[in-house]
Parts: sequence; C-alpha cells; structure tokens
Amino acid sequence: MLKRILPIIILSVFLVISTCSSIALAESNSTGGLIIDNTDYPTLYLAETPIQGEAVWMVQARLKEMGYDIEPNGIYDRATSNTVSMFQLSNGLKPDGIVNEAVWIALLGGDKEDSFCTTADEQDKQGRMLIVIDVATRMLVLYEDDQEVCRYPVAVGKSKTPTPIGEWKVIHKAVGWGNGFGSRWMGLNVPWGIFGIHGTNKPGSIGSYASHGCIRMLNQDVEKLYPLVPWGCRVKIVSEGKMVPETINPVKLKIKSSGQKVVYVQSRLKELGVELDGADGQFGNMTELAVKYFQIWHGLEPTGVVDEATYRALGMIE
Repeated sequence: MLKRILPIIILSVFLVISTCSSIALAESNSTGGLIIDNTDYPTLYLAETPIQGEAVWMVQARLKEMGYDIEPNGIYDRATSNTVSMFQLSNGLKPDGIVNEAVWIALLGGDKEDSFCTTADEQDKQGRMLIVIDVATRMLVLYEDDQEVCRYPVAVGKSKTPTPIGEWKVIHKAVGWGNGFGSRWMGLNVPWGIFGIHGTNKPGSIGSYASHGCIRMLNQDVEKLYPLVPWGCRVKIVSEGKMVPETINPVKLKIKSSGQKVVYVQSRLKELGVELDGADGQFGNMTELAVKYFQIWHGLEPTGVVDEATYRALGMIE
C-alpha cells in the first residue's frame, strides 16, 4: 500500500513546488522591469514594463535642470520619453525618445556656456586646484598650489563597475539632483561613460567599493567641497598612488581607441618622460605621435599602434 502511495505523494509535492515557483517567477516578471544603474552610456527607451534605475533618474534630473517640465522618479515612462524627444528635437537629434550615446553626450558632455563664461580669475583657479582620488584608500584630497585644502572619505566603484583611473576635468556642476546622486554633482570628462563626484542617499556605503563607477561622498562633505571646485578643475584618479597596474592584458590600441587601457599606456609614456597632454583615455593625434616617438626611441617600427612589442618595450608585459 505504502509503495503505491509514495510515488503519488512525491509527484504531488513536485507539482506544488513547480506551481509555486512559476507563480513567484510570474510575479517577479510582472512587477519588475529592467533596472539600469550603470552610466556607461546605457540605452534607455520606453518599454512595456518601464525601465527603472539611477541612469533614468540622472536623465530626468538633468532635463529638469535644463528647464524641461519633468519630475525625476527613476522610471522611464511615457512622459520621460516625450521629454527626451523634445530635447532631441532642439539639439538636432532624431526625436525617437531613445537615450543613446549621442543623447547622453548632448545631455552631460559638458556645459559649453560655462567654458565661455569662465572669468580670468576662475581660469587661474582651474590651474591651481587639483582633486586626487585614490580608489585603494577610498580617499579624496583637494589641493591648491600643491597644498592640501581638505580630504574626505568616499565610496568608489565595485570590481565589475570600477571607477575610471586617469586624469580628468570637471565639466559639469549641478545642485539638488537627489536620490542616489545626493545634493551635489560634479561630472567628469571620461570618454566611455557618465561619471562624477556626487552625494548619496546611502551614507553607509562611504569608505567601501559600492558604486557603479562614480565617486560617492556624504552630502555634508560634498556640499563643503562643491564651492571650492571650479569648472574645469583637474581630477586625478589613481590606485595606491599609481595609474598603471602591475599586470595588464595587452589589447592593440590605435588612433580613435578609447578606454581604461589607453589611460594606462598614456600614463606609462608620461612616466618614461614622453611628453603628452594627459592620461585622458582618448587615443588622439598627440597620443599617436607620442607612441611613434617612443617606438623610434626603442628601435621599433613607428606605426603609432600599441602592439605587443610596444607593450613589452613600455615594460607593461614580459
């Protein structure tokens, strides 16, 4: 008798578990849309289940700052799509309501007005002020004429979404974005995404690796720092005081390349005494010329392309 009943009991339990799992999965799918918190130029669009997240909030906050009639809520709804379309139309972009890389750059690629309105005194201040952020110590230090002005603990990117190492500039400043961006925002000219120094609604994360690449500060700290930082202020982000890691996976780099590995090569060239504008992650004409100079100096064919032989001559691989 027991032998006959046992298979029925097992089958019944299996069916109950399967049904519960299906219901739970359906609830998850029906209530939760795609969540996008990263700001490496993600594509945002009007979906059947609306996209949500910090990336959406950033777009909405910036549009509101620019005077558009929109209230940030972190949900890419019809109103947001329509507002994006209006922005696209006024900026010569296809008005499809889709936030792509071109829209991100138009929104947050830097305020041209600020560059024209900067006074001589502010331009002088740009050259004297420097922010240094060390991702290893999670510390931000502001210098003026090489003298420390103040320092604050910060949160930086997680291993999967690291804070960009390099030499950057502050190209956008904003107040009151709210939510995960806190009370202040200072955007950087990183070429592969939207990254910045900002406040937070997660004060417990400060001092850890917690962000999607941005530099988080306590709101009270960023509010003190904000007025001291001029538009165009230099920002140097390092790890244990360096911009070149101990090991690197060599990838061929050439004119128009961009990314973290370009920063590493630019920084290494500077360490070796090759004149370069800065380690800004953009492989432009100056970087190509610097690479050619280095290749000639080391008996390599001056192609301007960073290949395996060039990496080896730079001492970046064995």
